[in-house]
Amino acid sequence: MRICVIGTGYVGLVVGTGLAETGNKVICVDKDEEKIKKLENNIIPIYEPGLEELVRRNQKENRLSFTTSVKDAVSNSEIIYIAVGTPEEDGGTVNLSYVFSVAEEIGDAMENGHKIIVNKSTVPVGTARKVKKIIKKKTKAKFDVISNPEFLKEGTAVQDFMKPDRIIIGTDSSQVAEKIKDLYEPFVRTGNPILVMKIESAEMAKYASNTMLACRISFMNEIANLCDKVGADVEEVRIGMGKDPRIGSKFLFPGIGYGGSCFPKDVKGLIQKGKEYGLQMKICESVDMVNQAQKKLIFEKIKERFKQLKGIKIAIWGLSFKPQTDDMREAASIVTINLLLSEGVNIKAFDPKACENARELFKDRIEYGDTPYDCLRGAEALVILTEWNEFRNPDFEKISQLMNKKIIFDGRNIYDPARVKESGFEYYCIGRDKSR
Repeated sequence: MRICVIGTGYVGLVVGTGLAETGNKVICVDKDEEKIKKLENNIIPIYEPGLEELVRRNQKENRLSFTTSVKDAVSNSEIIYIAVGTPEEDGGTVNLSYVFSVAEEIGDAMENGHKIIVNKSTVPVGTARKVKKIIKKKTKAKFDVISNPEFLKEGTAVQDFMKPDRIIIGTDSSQVAEKIKDLYEPFVRTGNPILVMKIESAEMAKYASNTMLACRISFMNEIANLCDKVGADVEEVRIGMGKDPRIGSKFLFPGIGYGGSCFPKDVKGLIQKGKEYGLQMKICESVDMVNQAQKKLIFEKIKERFKQLKGIKIAIWGLSFKPQTDDMREAASIVTINLLLSEGVNIKAFDPKACENARELFKDRIEYGDTPYDCLRGAEALVILTEWNEFRNPDFEKISQLMNKKIIFDGRNIYDPARVKESGFEYYCIGRDKSR
């Protein structure tokens, strides 16, 4: 099939490349000329495992191309994906200006044949209908607008797209549904479902899914905080809960809050959508409130331990909001670092992929290490903010030799408290039994 994908962020680039991998002719569109030139030269603007190889291979096979021209891409495609950003505005409202602007451009470019416009951007319920109205004002050509929400996790986005656990298609047309099912059939050969439903149901399914996962995280964070007070070990609690088949074990790991481009925005977006209809989304509001408080937890533990923070040096391992990505949007590290800087702390940080993005955020207000151990010399404490695998089995003897004090604050519970204690460290984590 001939496809164009408008937007080359995490979603658009993965979707376009994934569809090209199954033999489709895909054009990816972005207004950023420099970005398009880099992509044409196989320079990927984001870090996502496996993506560079796929882009390189599909460009070489002439199945994947890049352009800045929406008109050319739409004219040469039968299926058009909208995959532009929908950033959060003040108050939690979702900014749909990019989606609507692209809809107008699509309408202006539509001249030949029937088109299927696929809304892949995460948007509030009712957006697909609005997109249809915008395009209809611009063209007399025949078209359908459908909702096809993405369920990609940063760090595993390629795998999630190539082997989805389910695909959701929101459409009013059975013919369109069959065509999109044909498009996705190569990805579900193991039997995972393609679900066809109302457009509004598809849009809601995306928000409901992300908010449920965020809810599990915030719930476990509250349980972990209570474990700290009553002497329980949240790791044991987590395992005990996860063995219940009605609950399961996923997204039950406590820490310092969720971040990224999806969970925070989608939770607030659902709250805002409720307000539009006079409905208070009480659980969603609590999920967000718990998460905002949890991001301050490690700072509060550091403050309680040291009392006076001005002038001390702290080493930080991990800046991205999760492992296997360079994305720092809504990362807990931003909250922690800003709070520490406000107290006059000197910070030297390391992250395997996110240091460049951190430099854009913090400029020269913090230092950056070339290796994890490079940050430790003369530090009063080590703070773990992202659970990268390379941090999980460090040389504790080397750490103790480099640091002024043997103190670790673990915001992701990646160490066994007993092992750290045996190595002579003070260890502060979240909801773990440190008496053993």
